[in-house]
Amino acid sequence: MIHLIPLMIERVGIVLIAAFLFSQVKSFRKLIEQHQGGRDKVLLVLIFGLLGVVSNYTGIKIFPETITGNTWLMEVEPDSAIANTRIMGITIGGLLGGPVVGIGVGLISGIHRYFLGGFTATACAVSAVLAGGAAGYLGLWRKKRKSITAGYAVGVGVSMEAIQMLLILALTDPFSRAFRLVEVIAFPMIVVNGLGMLLFMLIIQNIVREQEKTRALQTTKAFTIADRTLPYFRKGLNGESCQEVARIMLDLTEADAIVITDSEGVLAHVGSAEDHHKPTKGFATELTKKVLKQGEVIMAKSREEILCRNEDCPLLAAVVLPLKVHGETVGTLKLYFHDPASLTEVQQQLAEGLAKLFSTQLEHADAEEQLKLLKDAEVKALQAQIHPHFLFNSINTISVLCRTQPEKARELLQELSHFFRSNLQGARNLVIPLEKEIEHVKAYLSLEQARFPDRYEVSWEVERGLEARLVPPFVLQPLVENSIRHAFTRRREKGDVLVRITIEGSDLHIRVSDNGNGIPEEKRMILGNETVPSKHGTGTALVNIKERLDGIYSHRARFAITSKVGTGTEISIRIPYESTGGLQS
Repeated sequence: MIHLIPLMIERVGIVLIAAFLFSQVKSFRKLIEQHQGGRDKVLLVLIFGLLGVVSNYTGIKIFPETITGNTWLMEVEPDSAIANTRIMGITIGGLLGGPVVGIGVGLISGIHRYFLGGFTATACAVSAVLAGGAAGYLGLWRKKRKSITAGYAVGVGVSMEAIQMLLILALTDPFSRAFRLVEVIAFPMIVVNGLGMLLFMLIIQNIVREQEKTRALQTTKAFTIADRTLPYFRKGLNGESCQEVARIMLDLTEADAIVITDSEGVLAHVGSAEDHHKPTKGFATELTKKVLKQGEVIMAKSREEILCRNEDCPLLAAVVLPLKVHGETVGTLKLYFHDPASLTEVQQQLAEGLAKLFSTQLEHADAEEQLKLLKDAEVKALQAQIHPHFLFNSINTISVLCRTQPEKARELLQELSHFFRSNLQGARNLVIPLEKEIEHVKAYLSLEQARFPDRYEVSWEVERGLEARLVPPFVLQPLVENSIRHAFTRRREKGDVLVRITIEGSDLHIRVSDNGNGIPEEKRMILGNETVPSKHGTGTALVNIKERLDGIYSHRARFAITSKVGTGTEISIRIPYESTGGLQS
């Protein structure tokens, strides 16, 4: 029994070498992702099925009196059996790919083992299929609750091997011969396959960690570029700003040339091929025209695909991405490479992320330009209340989370995009649905609470059926912002903010209350009626809200502040209920 262990470790080594080699292949690393399509599952079945076949061929032949472990098994004599590592590949395949993959791998390995022969052929074939299906369901169950750890995989693998021993005893005749075989192989196979499962899962976990690290680094780089290019994109798509943006991107990416265009021509080209890819009306390549027309990302990995008219152009690969403002393609971002191999999936994902960020920045710039043309002075004043450093603080927060919580960072990036998009869209409308105003506030709170997770808690009580009611934009967000910024200063205990929206009589009643420091009476009497200069703010937002309510609802809306020092503050807005359903945005 003991002298079988070194031979089994050799066989495990073969499978681990194969696993390591697979881990260096990009397509295999992609398959390790938790969400696999039909094609990916087929590939997993083939890969782990192949490992199962190799395990059969490299098995150790067990005769009644001898053990033979130095040959490539092409067949097994009727009076012999084999000890191998087949269960290891079957279990890993099932855990990673689910029941379909597990059963598929089990069928390939089991059928192959059956045709090799030997007195345990039937039991081994049946156990292979059962182990694959069981591992698949156990893996699926585990993923719904938490990630699959190496310890969990070892436990499943050892259990599957033990079940195989029981099936050999149950399905093999005569029982005495099956029992003698299990006495010899059970302990070495269970122990060594358990060790193999542990090492195999460590390789898989290393792949996952490297992928997460790559995403985090990529996201950090994207935010660095976005942070440095923001001042230029705020000026819109023009030659001067785009030239600076292209230079920044060339320094911070691996591209050999960066090009930015609008819908009419090239605005900036920095890097290789500047001699003929010059800023001009019209385009040097047909590829740009395709992206502008289709509004989709296009990749090219040859001079012919780039469609450059210059035969000496050194640029042999490119990814061209649309820049969109409010869903309309207004320009393109192009990354060019000398070597097609340099245009990796990582570079493509980075470029796509930057294009989305740039599009958001352009939407921001477009909205800022439109703000200058708005006749509604109060809306412009409220827009100015958004703190200049809010975007940068949010980006810095997300950048930190990229290293520790990449999923949380991606969620906050979506909230940041949603916040600014809602902010810009609200500036174009006199009124918006209440649910949009609430979404805007919640996006803002997600970003602020990421920076100060334990300072305060915001609760919501919104009466059903009010989601579609129309309210002026930027009414709720400044009230909540005032509470979290001013109510809890110099306090250690956690603050509470309650937003309550109900129908009371003929009014839509909005109340934002907190248990904060409260406002002195002399200051409370002024707030909302005039600005109050202080180091923490001026109260302009409250003045603007009150004046806008008076203008929109002909002085029928009500704005009130109640407060007690040391107890808290409540700001109340009453809007005529019939007006909230009749105004047009």
